[in-house]
Amino acid sequence: MLFQKMIDRRIDAYQSDLMDKHYAEVENMYQQVRGWRHDYRNHIQTLMQLMNEKQYDEVNAYLKNLGTDLNTVDTVLKTGNIMADAIINSKISLAKANNIDVNATASIPVELKITDIDLCVIIGNLLDNAIEASVKLHEGERMIRIYIEMKKNALYMSFTNLTATKKMEKHNGVFKSTKDGSHGFGLLRVDSIVKKYGGYITRASEDGAFTTEILLPQ
Repeated sequence: MLFQKMIDRRIDAYQSDLMDKHYAEVENMYQQVRGWRHDYRNHIQTLMQLMNEKQYDEVNAYLKNLGTDLNTVDTVLKTGNIMADAIINSKISLAKANNIDVNATASIPVELKITDIDLCVIIGNLLDNAIEASVKLHEGERMIRIYIEMKKNALYMSFTNLTATKKMEKHNGVFKSTKDGSHGFGLLRVDSIVKKYGGYITRASEDGAFTTEILLPQ
């Protein structure tokens, strides 16, 4: 009993740290967006001046640089759920900063049985793990696929990333984490949330790709 309470406290502390990290990432993303919007008027004035002076090569170069900057802060995915949008887009931004190709398709209802915090813990943990695994690969080989949608009365989530190993090994029926400490608590937390809502979770490692699938009744 005492041991279980100690584990519960460590998990709660991990969740608190994780949410602080997620909020910081989301806030950073929106600060970049606000900064770009603040500079919008200056960009327009600069382009107009270049056009008036018929410096078309400079206009093209300026627009190209603006496009690059905007791609780093653009909200690339709109799921229909504000909290999910925030955490997924912050992680996609982080992945792109690490030259990881992301293929994301998601449609999430606004109202769900799962709380916003629990949803963000699941998504945040699984994408953090996928990013950590991806950066170990050579650039050009890095890939994460996200697929989330309602299937009848359940929320289905699938996260796939390429891995450096052909196939990960299980220990006592569980895939062993490549890191110790909080990383292990992250996986434990995901499992406990899925169990809390009477859902199902499966993990598979095949042909150099690792996939986690989750089904949560709604």
